[in-house]
Amino acid sequence: MYDRGLSEEQRMMRQSCRDFVDNVVLPFIKANWQREWSMVPEDRLPPVILLEADKLGLRTLGVPEEYGGTELDKATEVATFAIIAEEIARGDSGLADKLVQNWKVSVLLRQFAPRHLQEKWFKRLVDEPSLLLAHCLTEPRGASDRWLPYNVPEAAMQTKAIKTNGGWVVNGRKQFISNGYDAGLYVVYANTNPKVGMLQGTSSFLVPRDTKGFAIARCNETLGCRYMNNGEMVFEDMFVPDDHLLVENDALGSAGIYFRPGKIIQAAKNLGVGVRAFEATADYVQNYVQGGRILIKHQAVALRLADMATRIEAVRALLGRAAQAVDDKTPEAETLCNMAKLFASEEIMKVVQHAVELHGGNGIMLDFGIEKLLRDAVIFLHMDATVDISKMKIVKTMFPQTAGKYAGVE
Repeated sequence: MYDRGLSEEQRMMRQSCRDFVDNVVLPFIKANWQREWSMVPEDRLPPVILLEADKLGLRTLGVPEEYGGTELDKATEVATFAIIAEEIARGDSGLADKLVQNWKVSVLLRQFAPRHLQEKWFKRLVDEPSLLLAHCLTEPRGASDRWLPYNVPEAAMQTKAIKTNGGWVVNGRKQFISNGYDAGLYVVYANTNPKVGMLQGTSSFLVPRDTKGFAIARCNETLGCRYMNNGEMVFEDMFVPDDHLLVENDALGSAGIYFRPGKIIQAAKNLGVGVRAFEATADYVQNYVQGGRILIKHQAVALRLADMATRIEAVRALLGRAAQAVDDKTPEAETLCNMAKLFASEEIMKVVQHAVELHGGNGIMLDFGIEKLLRDAVIFLHMDATVDISKMKIVKTMFPQTAGKYAGVE
């Protein structure tokens, strides 16, 4: 663990998270590896895990103290999110994703929700240990590709909201939503002006789970991160009152306070998976004997272990720089947070591949716990933008005048 540059509060929070992971999360994962594969989503992660996380204030990070939440120093909030996300993901990336959705949505709510709704929902979030939040942007017909330079009406959200007396009527569908199956409160994005580009015509709404016309279609059965229940939802003539409109038309432009920290947190969760893979592998190769000697004494094994450690440190260095840029709101923050997310997803994938191969046959045994890290790492290649889309977004921020332009309707 590294302490350089961390505040005393950050060190204490990191240690509390590490103890939580070592004493609660990892023992649960090891003893109950079959539960991950239950096709009944409610049966996967027992409530006691969230209860234990709640005791440490991990579920309510970012919620203002006046409502009973765990408020962080605003000057280093994103860096602290990253530190905690890494530690939790070292235990399980699905659990980390379950929790960080609450953090990111809480940041949005404290910025844009009217005070009476903050009072209502932040209080519920603090009082109900099982309450989760979700951010509903992705649709079956459009996801990270919408962030290309194609800011035109035909790239707009398929989910639409039409103004009516006293509110809005929403129709549409959302897909691949983290916490989508479980959440009690959702931030939903919809097209409110079909005549302009996506960035000028998208609004965001606060939608409680029990809203009439809102239904959970299914839980998406994913390859990894299975302790976070990813969901699909449908809106059929769903009425949302005027005070539940968060941002009108400029919702995507205003959501940078969600998206930029989100990239940092994704990279940090990914890093946590890599750290766990390295820890488990380092222990294994120093205790397992093959060819008459412990594995680490074989040159090929030692070289791979060094490669894993180097990739992890490179990810950590870029992540730290990107997190500081986002906290400082510097001009390069957009580029760096995308770079960190992209770099982590590719480098940690290589780390966990080494881990699986260095464990030999044990690496692909379900009850051994290493193949799970490989499955979890694969998910990060697609979460919060695919690898190729991330690269195109990086180039767009670096060369906005000359990067790819919209080619027109086919």
